[in-house]
Amino acid sequence: MSDLQTFLSAVTVEDLERDPYPIYQRLRESQEIGYLPCVDLWFATTWSDVAAVGTENTVFSAELGGNSPLDIAFGGPSVLTMEGPHHLALRQSMDEKYRPKNVSSWIEDVVRPIARAQVAKLTPGKVDLLSQYFEPISVLSLGAVLGVGHLDDSTLRRWFYGLREGAINYESSQDRFAETAIIAREIDETMAEVFDRLERHPDDSTISHMLFTGMPEGQMRSRDALMPTIKVMLLGGAQEPGHGAASTMYGLLSHPDQLGAVLADPSLIPVAVDEGVRWVSPIGTQVRETQADVILGTTTLGKGARVAAVLSSANRDTAVFGTSADEFDINREKRAHAGFGFGRHFCTGHAFSKQQIAIALEELLARFPEMSLNPEHEVRFEGWEFRAPTALHVILK
Repeated sequence: MSDLQTFLSAVTVEDLERDPYPIYQRLRESQEIGYLPCVDLWFATTWSDVAAVGTENTVFSAELGGNSPLDIAFGGPSVLTMEGPHHLALRQSMDEKYRPKNVSSWIEDVVRPIARAQVAKLTPGKVDLLSQYFEPISVLSLGAVLGVGHLDDSTLRRWFYGLREGAINYESSQDRFAETAIIAREIDETMAEVFDRLERHPDDSTISHMLFTGMPEGQMRSRDALMPTIKVMLLGGAQEPGHGAASTMYGLLSHPDQLGAVLADPSLIPVAVDEGVRWVSPIGTQVRETQADVILGTTTLGKGARVAAVLSSANRDTAVFGTSADEFDINREKRAHAGFGFGRHFCTGHAFSKQQIAIALEELLARFPEMSLNPEHEVRFEGWEFRAPTALHVILK
């Protein structure tokens, strides 16, 4: 066994959850694809290898045979684990609403009032921005565009944390799957009422488009077939903007000069958002299965191998982002990052996510231009599939 494989064999899920970046760095420096027994996945970590896995769909398929943690937890294949015409049709039913130009036409009316209502609840003093500000904006904004705007933020937050337990359950813990199953049943019951309403009165919500767009007159897609994808959106779409915003805000608070630049010139906020999503990618991987024997990097993988294209590692590749790749820096040379994935499974909600984060930061900094990290609380990040601060305690002035 090589030194690298000995190292990887000792890695635990707890190691990945605590801080995966040193593991990713070791793999990138080796220029090899590494197998991690703790999650039964090969890890592609360099920018070039991650891009190859994410884009070469004839070799690396998103279809995982229905036995990935995501498919098991959510009750079947979703838009993330489909290929071919079914994936294309479902993506087309979702994509139109989320094209960047279209998002720009409605996001102010949807997200700005939510952000202003949430910032109005904050008062000077000690605050956890993650749970008291960023997550509520994220889930309420998604609920509004998805078609479940009647649900409160505590319900939506409880849902995405419950769904997450099963979606990343590579240890196949029955307790974690059971926890997700309880949440999934609650979602199914709620969505049955939403489907009934939309069948009678279609609207411009995402779920309505998923039901009807591209279907013959008078027909709609199967409710059961849509449920796994709706759960994906309730997880990723609710989680990514709020957690990306928290990571970005922490990056700014940790670099007062950069925060000062953003306060002096709010047009830099979108730049900070992109850097925050690059620096700590809220969504860590795209998992694929090889359709034939393939050489990736210096490693030969047999047919049926599961490969994680580690987006968060590609975003720290010094060959692309320079020697400061591990640092938060809004002044770095502008270039594309991997925070929203690669290829035909590139995140459909990327424009919505980025603009939502920007609005949340704009409203917060306009109301509280003076704030600091609370020294009583260390900011701790957690996760490898989904990574974010566990809390963001600040003092508002």
